[in-house]
Amino acid sequence: MNERPTVLIVDDDPSIVDILKDFLEYDQFRVVTGCDAQEAWNAFRNNEVQCILLDIMMPGQSGFDFCRRIRESSDVPILFLSARSDDVDKIRGLSLGGDDYIVKSASPGEIIARVKAVLRRAGAAQGSSAPKALDYGYLKLDLTSREVFAGGRSVSLTPKEYDLLRLFAEHPRQVFTYDQLLAKFWEGVGDKHTIRVHMGRLREKIEPDPDHPRYIANVWGVGYRFEASP
Repeated sequence: MNERPTVLIVDDDPSIVDILKDFLEYDQFRVVTGCDAQEAWNAFRNNEVQCILLDIMMPGQSGFDFCRRIRESSDVPILFLSARSDDVDKIRGLSLGGDDYIVKSASPGEIIARVKAVLRRAGAAQGSSAPKALDYGYLKLDLTSREVFAGGRSVSLTPKEYDLLRLFAEHPRQVFTYDQLLAKFWEGVGDKHTIRVHMGRLREKIEPDPDHPRYIANVWGVGYRFEASP
Protein backbone atom coordinates (compact mmCIF):
# COMPACT_ATOMS: atom_id res chain seq x y z
CA MET A 1 0.00 0.00 0.00
CA ASN A 2 1.25 3.46 -0.86
CA GLU A 3 -0.33 5.13 2.17
CA ARG A 4 -0.35 3.92 5.73
CA PRO A 5 -3.39 1.68 6.28
CA THR A 6 -5.82 2.96 8.89
CA VAL A 7 -6.92 0.69 11.75
CA LEU A 8 -9.93 1.52 13.90
CA ILE A 9 -9.60 0.25 17.49
CA VAL A 10 -12.93 -0.05 19.32
CA ASP A 11 -12.57 -0.81 23.04
CA ASP A 12 -13.74 0.82 26.26
CA ASP A 13 -10.51 -0.11 28.09
CA PRO A 14 -8.07 2.82 27.61
CA SER A 15 -5.06 0.69 28.59
CA ILE A 16 -5.73 -1.82 25.80
CA VAL A 17 -6.35 0.97 23.29
CA ASP A 18 -3.11 2.73 24.24
CA ILE A 19 -1.00 -0.44 23.99
CA LEU A 20 -2.40 -1.47 20.61
CA LYS A 21 -2.20 2.09 19.31
CA ASP A 22 1.47 2.36 20.29
CA PHE A 23 2.40 -0.93 18.64
CA LEU A 24 0.40 -0.27 15.48
CA GLU A 25 1.78 3.24 15.04
CA TYR A 26 5.31 1.94 15.59
CA ASP A 27 4.61 -0.51 12.76
CA GLN A 28 3.59 2.39 10.49
CA PHE A 29 -0.19 2.04 10.78
CA ARG A 30 -2.46 5.04 11.17
CA VAL A 31 -4.82 4.54 14.13
CA VAL A 32 -8.22 5.98 15.00
CA THR A 33 -10.15 4.90 18.09
CA GLY A 34 -13.59 4.69 19.66
CA CYS A 35 -14.51 3.85 23.25
CA ASP A 36 -18.08 2.87 22.37
CA ALA A 37 -20.16 2.04 19.31
CA GLN A 38 -21.29 5.61 18.57
CA GLU A 39 -17.81 7.07 18.84
CA ALA A 40 -16.49 4.20 16.71
CA TRP A 41 -19.20 4.77 14.09
CA ASN A 42 -18.24 8.45 13.84
CA ALA A 43 -14.58 7.50 13.43
CA PHE A 44 -15.49 4.95 10.77
CA ARG A 45 -17.57 7.44 8.77
CA ASN A 46 -14.93 10.18 8.96
CA ASN A 47 -11.91 8.04 8.00
CA GLU A 48 -10.99 5.59 5.25
CA VAL A 49 -10.62 2.58 7.54
CA GLN A 50 -8.93 -0.57 6.20
CA CYS A 51 -9.35 -2.77 9.30
CA ILE A 52 -11.32 -2.76 12.58
CA LEU A 53 -10.18 -4.25 15.89
CA LEU A 54 -13.51 -4.63 17.69
CA ASP A 55 -14.11 -5.43 21.36
CA ILE A 56 -17.16 -7.63 21.94
CA MET A 57 -18.14 -6.40 25.42
CA MET A 58 -18.76 -2.64 25.37
CA PRO A 59 -21.18 -0.36 27.21
CA GLY A 60 -24.39 0.19 25.26
CA GLN A 61 -24.20 -1.42 21.82
CA SER A 62 -22.12 -4.62 21.81
CA GLY A 63 -19.38 -5.44 19.35
CA PHE A 64 -21.72 -7.95 17.73
CA ASP A 65 -24.33 -5.23 17.14
CA PHE A 66 -21.70 -2.84 15.81
CA CYS A 67 -20.47 -5.53 13.41
CA ARG A 68 -24.01 -5.95 12.07
CA ARG A 69 -24.21 -2.20 11.48
CA ILE A 70 -20.89 -2.13 9.64
CA ARG A 71 -21.83 -5.10 7.47
CA GLU A 72 -24.92 -3.27 6.22
CA SER A 73 -22.66 -1.03 4.14
CA SER A 74 -19.07 -2.28 4.20
CA ASP A 75 -16.94 -5.41 3.86
CA VAL A 76 -13.99 -3.88 5.76
CA PRO A 77 -12.08 -6.62 7.63
CA ILE A 78 -13.22 -6.96 11.25
CA LEU A 79 -11.17 -8.72 13.92
CA PHE A 80 -13.05 -9.36 17.14
CA LEU A 81 -11.23 -8.87 20.45
CA SER A 82 -12.53 -10.77 23.46
CA ALA A 83 -11.41 -11.63 26.97
CA ARG A 84 -13.17 -14.99 26.51
CA SER A 85 -11.84 -17.90 24.49
CA ASP A 86 -14.98 -20.06 24.29
CA ASP A 87 -16.30 -21.27 20.96
CA VAL A 88 -19.74 -19.68 21.40
CA ASP A 89 -18.46 -16.11 21.06
CA LYS A 90 -16.06 -17.16 18.31
CA ILE A 91 -18.75 -18.83 16.20
CA ARG A 92 -21.20 -15.99 16.74
CA GLY A 93 -18.64 -13.37 15.76
CA LEU A 94 -17.61 -15.18 12.60
CA SER A 95 -21.21 -15.89 11.62
CA LEU A 96 -22.01 -12.17 11.81
CA GLY A 97 -19.31 -11.35 9.29
CA GLY A 98 -16.16 -11.09 11.38
CA ASP A 99 -12.94 -12.09 9.65
CA ASP A 100 -11.02 -13.25 12.69
CA TYR A 101 -11.32 -13.69 16.47
CA ILE A 102 -8.49 -12.81 18.84
CA VAL A 103 -8.32 -13.44 22.57
CA LYS A 104 -7.05 -10.38 24.45
CA SER A 105 -4.37 -12.45 26.15
CA ALA A 106 -2.61 -12.61 22.76
CA SER A 107 0.54 -10.53 22.55
CA PRO A 108 0.40 -7.17 20.71
CA GLY A 109 2.84 -8.67 18.20
CA GLU A 110 0.46 -11.52 17.42
CA ILE A 111 -2.48 -9.13 17.05
CA ILE A 112 -0.52 -6.96 14.62
CA ALA A 113 0.47 -10.06 12.65
CA ARG A 114 -3.20 -10.99 12.35
CA VAL A 115 -4.03 -7.44 11.20
CA LYS A 116 -1.35 -7.65 8.52
CA ALA A 117 -2.60 -11.07 7.42
CA VAL A 118 -6.19 -9.92 6.97
CA LEU A 119 -5.02 -6.81 5.08
CA ARG A 120 -2.93 -8.98 2.74
CA ARG A 121 -5.96 -11.12 2.02
CA ALA A 122 -8.19 -8.08 1.48
CA GLY A 123 -5.69 -6.59 -0.96
CA ALA A 124 -5.05 -9.76 -2.95
CA ALA A 125 -5.47 -9.55 -6.72
CA GLN A 126 -5.95 -5.78 -6.79
CA GLY A 127 -2.77 -5.30 -8.82
CA SER A 128 -4.06 -7.09 -11.88
CA SER A 129 -4.73 -4.75 -14.81
CA ALA A 130 -6.23 -7.23 -17.28
CA PRO A 131 -9.96 -7.91 -16.82
CA LYS A 132 -10.45 -11.46 -15.59
CA ALA A 133 -13.54 -13.39 -14.66
CA LEU A 134 -14.67 -16.87 -13.77
CA ASP A 135 -18.06 -17.83 -15.19
CA TYR A 136 -19.87 -20.83 -13.74
CA GLY A 137 -23.28 -19.94 -15.13
CA TYR A 138 -25.32 -19.15 -12.03
CA LEU A 139 -22.15 -18.06 -10.22
CA LYS A 140 -19.73 -15.48 -11.64
CA LEU A 141 -16.59 -13.88 -10.18
CA ASP A 142 -15.01 -10.70 -11.54
CA LEU A 143 -11.42 -11.05 -10.37
CA THR A 144 -10.52 -7.47 -11.22
CA SER A 145 -13.25 -5.75 -9.24
CA ARG A 146 -13.61 -8.58 -6.68
CA GLU A 147 -17.34 -8.68 -7.41
CA VAL A 148 -19.42 -11.84 -7.18
CA PHE A 149 -22.78 -12.46 -8.85
CA ALA A 150 -25.17 -15.30 -8.04
CA GLY A 151 -28.20 -15.72 -10.27
CA GLY A 152 -27.58 -12.27 -11.73
CA ARG A 153 -27.58 -10.47 -8.38
CA SER A 154 -24.56 -8.87 -6.79
CA VAL A 155 -23.42 -10.70 -3.65
CA SER A 156 -21.73 -8.86 -0.79
CA LEU A 157 -18.86 -10.92 0.64
CA THR A 158 -16.34 -10.13 3.33
CA PRO A 159 -12.70 -10.12 2.15
CA LYS A 160 -12.11 -13.55 3.65
CA GLU A 161 -15.27 -15.00 2.12
CA TYR A 162 -14.25 -13.67 -1.28
CA ASP A 163 -10.73 -15.07 -0.99
CA LEU A 164 -12.06 -18.46 0.08
CA LEU A 165 -14.47 -18.53 -2.86
CA ARG A 166 -11.81 -17.43 -5.31
CA LEU A 167 -9.43 -20.14 -4.13
CA PHE A 168 -12.07 -22.80 -4.71
CA ALA A 169 -13.31 -21.35 -8.00
CA GLU A 170 -9.78 -21.19 -9.43
CA HIS A 171 -9.15 -24.83 -8.50
CA PRO A 172 -12.30 -26.80 -9.37
CA ARG A 173 -12.42 -30.39 -8.12
CA GLN A 174 -9.32 -29.88 -5.97
CA VAL A 175 -9.79 -30.89 -2.35
CA PHE A 176 -8.61 -28.38 0.26
CA THR A 177 -8.18 -29.85 3.72
CA TYR A 178 -9.10 -28.14 6.96
CA ASP A 179 -5.41 -27.81 7.80
CA GLN A 180 -4.63 -26.22 4.44
CA LEU A 181 -7.43 -23.69 4.82
CA LEU A 182 -6.44 -22.83 8.39
CA ALA A 183 -2.83 -22.31 7.35
CA LYS A 184 -3.71 -20.13 4.36
CA PHE A 185 -6.47 -17.95 5.78
CA TRP A 186 -6.12 -18.06 9.57
CA GLU A 187 -2.35 -18.26 10.02
CA GLY A 188 -2.86 -21.77 11.41
CA VAL A 189 -4.94 -20.45 14.32
CA GLY A 190 -8.42 -21.90 14.69
CA ASP A 191 -10.22 -25.18 14.22
CA LYS A 192 -12.78 -26.93 12.02
CA HIS A 193 -15.60 -24.91 13.57
CA THR A 194 -14.00 -21.70 12.32
CA ILE A 195 -13.94 -23.00 8.76
CA ARG A 196 -17.42 -24.51 8.91
CA VAL A 197 -18.93 -21.22 10.05
CA HIS A 198 -17.33 -19.34 7.15
CA MET A 199 -18.25 -21.98 4.60
CA GLY A 200 -21.82 -22.08 5.86
CA ARG A 201 -22.13 -18.32 5.57
CA LEU A 202 -20.56 -18.39 2.09
CA ARG A 203 -23.02 -21.05 0.94
CA GLU A 204 -25.94 -18.97 2.22
CA LYS A 205 -24.80 -16.15 -0.06
CA ILE A 206 -23.81 -17.94 -3.28
CA GLU A 207 -25.70 -21.23 -3.48
CA PRO A 208 -29.15 -21.54 -5.15
CA ASP A 209 -30.05 -23.95 -2.33
CA PRO A 210 -27.60 -23.77 0.61
CA ASP A 211 -28.99 -27.00 2.09
CA HIS A 212 -28.07 -28.83 -1.12
CA PRO A 213 -24.94 -26.99 -2.32
CA ARG A 214 -24.13 -27.05 -6.00
CA TYR A 215 -20.68 -25.46 -5.82
CA ILE A 216 -18.97 -25.98 -2.46
CA ALA A 217 -19.09 -29.64 -1.50
CA ASN A 218 -18.03 -31.30 1.74
CA VAL A 219 -15.38 -33.98 1.55
CA TRP A 220 -16.37 -35.60 4.81
CA GLY A 221 -13.68 -35.63 7.46
CA VAL A 222 -11.19 -33.96 5.09
CA GLY A 223 -12.33 -30.53 3.90
CA TYR A 224 -14.07 -29.02 0.86
CA ARG A 225 -13.89 -28.86 -2.93
CA PHE A 226 -15.49 -26.79 -5.70
CA GLU A 227 -17.66 -28.96 -7.94
CA ALA A 228 -18.35 -26.81 -11.02
CA SER A 229 -16.29 -26.25 -14.17
CA PRO A 230 -16.10 -22.91 -16.06
